[in-house]
Amino acid sequence: MSQTPGASARLLPWPSPEGKSCYVIGDGTGYVSRVADNIESVQLGMAVELLDHADDMLDDRDVTSAQLRYVVARMAEALRDVHRIARSRGARLAVSAYERE
Repeated sequence: MSQTPGASARLLPWPSPEGKSCYVIGDGTGYVSRVADNIESVQLGMAVELLDHADDMLDDRDVTSAQLRYVVARMAEALRDVHRIARSRGARLAVSAYERE
C-alpha cells in the first residue's frame, strides 16, 4: 500500500467494535481526521469535568462507596481516552519531526 506524500497513519480516538485500535491514513485534513479532532476535544473536556466532579466528591463526607466506585470507573474510562489521545498526538509529533529533517 503506497501513501501520498505527507500522509501518515493516525490513531483514532475510538476502538473498533472488537476493541482494536483504528487508524486513518491521510494528511490530517480529511473528514475522518476532523471528526477525530472533535471527539478528542469532547473527550478531553469530559475528563476535566470528571476531575472537577471527583474533587467535589472528595470534599463531601456523605458520599457513598457506590458513588465513589462509579466515579472511579468513569475516571478509568477517561484516562484510557486521554492515554489514547496522547499516544496518537505523540506519534504524529514524531512523524512531523521526522518530515522536517
